[in-house]
Amino acid sequence: MSGGRIRIALLLCIAAVSLTGCELKDDGDNLVNGKTLFVEKCAACHTLARAGAKGVSGPNLDQAFQQSLKEGYERSTIQGIVHRQILYPNRMAQFDPQTGKQLPSMPADLVKGEDAEDVAAYVAMAASAPGEDTGRLAKAGQTQNDKVAQEEGGTLDIPTVASGALAYQFGSAEAKPGAITINSKNDASIPHDIAIEGNGVEEKGEVVQGGGTSTLKADLKPGDYTFYCSVPGHREGGMEGKLTVK
Repeated sequence: MSGGRIRIALLLCIAAVSLTGCELKDDGDNLVNGKTLFVEKCAACHTLARAGAKGVSGPNLDQAFQQSLKEGYERSTIQGIVHRQILYPNRMAQFDPQTGKQLPSMPADLVKGEDAEDVAAYVAMAASAPGEDTGRLAKAGQTQNDKVAQEEGGTLDIPTVASGALAYQFGSAEAKPGAITINSKNDASIPHDIAIEGNGVEEKGEVVQGGGTSTLKADLKPGDYTFYCSVPGHREGGMEGKLTVK
């Protein structure tokens, strides 16, 4: 069992004792705010299907609570566990079992106060829950779409989504053969870059955040390429697209 799953199991045991008979109640938690903040602050690390989150460096939240929900734990209990994890994140180093590289740790005070309560409420509502979010909740956060970025004058702009989700604002791109400059502005606090591979080309820009722009230059022949974010876990989480040069 991984360190993250052991921690969750221990917290469930604590919760069973400390929250029985006095479980947290939904007293006006803002789920729209909770989902928006989750996508911005947490989606780069965690998988949560209803939020469109596909992060791989932290626990899969759908899987983490699946068995507990089957065993009858109330979602209000899950909310208390998640809230506690936000307030007191695991400080033990964790490593990718495939690469051996240390995984990024969840920072303290990632969200605070009522924001932390809203995030916990949304995760508790969404974890391992079938179906999709509806209404205003469905529009909270932003994920990659089917729009196609077009090269103009040798420059191709593929910005990231402002929410911090693992996505660019374009799902694919088209360009003419020849020298090209690819820019990816990142307004989010989550670090991203832009990289490209295919047909013998492997180039990447610098990792940026908070309004920075990752830039790369390449000479492309006709064919298909892949653009992606090279930050560990981001491409695996779905942050990539097809670039067609013709």
